[in-house]
Amino acid sequence: MNKIGITTTVPVEVLLAAGYQAVDLNNLFITSDKYDQYIEQAERDGFPKNSCAWIKGIYGACLKHNIKEVISVLEGDCSNTHALAEVLKARGITTYPLAYPYSHKLDDVKEAINHFMDLFGVTRKEVEEVRDKLNNIRSLAKEIDRLTWKDSKATGFENHLYQINCSDFTGDVDSFAEELKAKINEIEKRESIDKKVRLGYIGVPPMMDDLYEFVTKFNAYIVYNEVQREFAFPRAKQADNIYQQYYDYTYPYDLDFRLEKIKEQIEVRNLDGLIHYTQSFCYRELEDVVIKEELEIPILNIRGDKSRQLDSRMKLRLEAFLDMLGDLKEGRNEGFRN
Repeated sequence: MNKIGITTTVPVEVLLAAGYQAVDLNNLFITSDKYDQYIEQAERDGFPKNSCAWIKGIYGACLKHNIKEVISVLEGDCSNTHALAEVLKARGITTYPLAYPYSHKLDDVKEAINHFMDLFGVTRKEVEEVRDKLNNIRSLAKEIDRLTWKDSKATGFENHLYQINCSDFTGDVDSFAEELKAKINEIEKRESIDKKVRLGYIGVPPMMDDLYEFVTKFNAYIVYNEVQREFAFPRAKQADNIYQQYYDYTYPYDLDFRLEKIKEQIEVRNLDGLIHYTQSFCYRELEDVVIKEELEIPILNIRGDKSRQLDSRMKLRLEAFLDMLGDLKEGRNEGFRN
């Protein structure tokens, strides 16, 4: 089975129907013990130091793991992906374009997915058969999400991990399904996590892997991971077909659509505050302006770059934010926005 790299969540049903093993290059990069070497490789090859670490890491992971084919999302994801595709092509790597239409019209989404299916020579029937199988597995990830926010048994990091892995199903669909079942069985036997402050995490998945554990030291608990949850398609079972499923996927489209779903989850999960993560040198940093104007909830913006660990400044700001939220719950503070 040939491997094909993906740089974000794409209609993986099409790739699996075509006989590929999808590999999320983000996950290859960030989970590597030598992740910094991927960044260094990109910089040696000419990537600017003041460019996104994720883009450099994806590039390095692609070369290190000898990935010969890559899906390049040219609309609806990172603004640097188009340039990355050009560099990969210059390195002899085949790239296939995919564009999530900014119009966010169902007809345009249908046209984009049909074009994607044509690229790989698969039929809608074949794709829908794969979609049914994957959505059963996504339901297991959804159960871990429920065990987080409803039963307070799964940790914020587990919530993050198992939903984000739905981008490529860890490269082995059946094995991932069994892993999810075993994890659900383990989580169900736990005592509930007792934390005072209920947090939401919005924005792209974090570079730092110690964020989730750090907040628990201050009587807080992340019970909502926005983009990771979207990667797991929590509303997939309600979609009649693949077109509706990817139309209802918030990440690639306008901010208003994302905010609508975030507002719903703030209410459903009874959140006390939000951490909005942005990546250095990413255009999505500008979205923080609108997010803070539109959401009536305390929000802390933290900005990551190359490090996989929270630095001292981030820790101080997080501690102050969490202390404030604790005071708010006890009626001792007016609010916080930063």
